[in-house]
Amino acid sequence: MVGHACATVDRRLGDDPAERSDPSADDRRMREIFTANVRPLRRFLFRQTRGDAEAAEELLQETMLRAWRKMSELPDNEISVRRWLFTVARNLAIDAARARQSRPVEVCGEDVTWVRAPEDTFDSLVERAVLRDVLLQLTPEHRTVLVALYYRDASVAEAAEAIGIPEGTVRSRSFYALRTVREIIGGNVTG
Repeated sequence: MVGHACATVDRRLGDDPAERSDPSADDRRMREIFTANVRPLRRFLFRQTRGDAEAAEELLQETMLRAWRKMSELPDNEISVRRWLFTVARNLAIDAARARQSRPVEVCGEDVTWVRAPEDTFDSLVERAVLRDVLLQLTPEHRTVLVALYYRDASVAEAAEAIGIPEGTVRSRSFYALRTVREIIGGNVTG
């Protein structure tokens, strides 16, 4: 009788060595588990990750991988399997949250050199005040040419037409105005 009791095999799916080695039975059972639980698990993990769909999907895959590895140990009952899956998913989500808190924030290696550095507002205000003072020291003719060329970004021909003077006069006044600006700024910097 003792030998007969030892020979009794529990017929739960996955406990029979013949069934355990049958990949098609494991595949079928895993597909059934996945189909029955994927949607509620995905919603649960989405909430656990505070809306991070990518993290939720990774946790879902890890949960299913663990179910696959423990296929022979999973209970027969669908409700018990679901409880097991949700427990594993919850523990994985907690572990992932703890890992994120213990690690420093990851910085991507994206190229941000194209972003202009914020200008120092104080330096900007000082430069504008100096420039305003310099422009006020110029003759009205020189100031008008510089404003047309550098502030309104007009070409020499456009400035000449707007001011009503020949292009050569615009070039000449621009040359002398810039020379005067350099002298004024140079005198302020050294003096």
